[in-house]
Amino acid sequence: MDNIEQRLETIFATVFPDLPAGKIKSASQESVESWDSVAAITLINLIEEEFEIQMDFDDVAELTSFSKILDYLRRRLANAAA
Repeated sequence: MDNIEQRLETIFATVFPDLPAGKIKSASQESVESWDSVAAITLINLIEEEFEIQMDFDDVAELTSFSKILDYLRRRLANAAA
């Protein structure tokens, strides 16, 4: 597990405290009942703060699971480092 993944897991644990640690990596809007619009905004705000990025609104609509967000962050941070 890389640093990005660990940091994202911590964010998910903060936003979804009732989600068991073993279920975080498979979390999605469909599988997490508490993932509503307020949780989504909180999640995005914490990600932007933690990773010091500004997420494009068009991208946010597609980020509907832990794995999609992780992939997005890896691409985004790799491009920023290049």
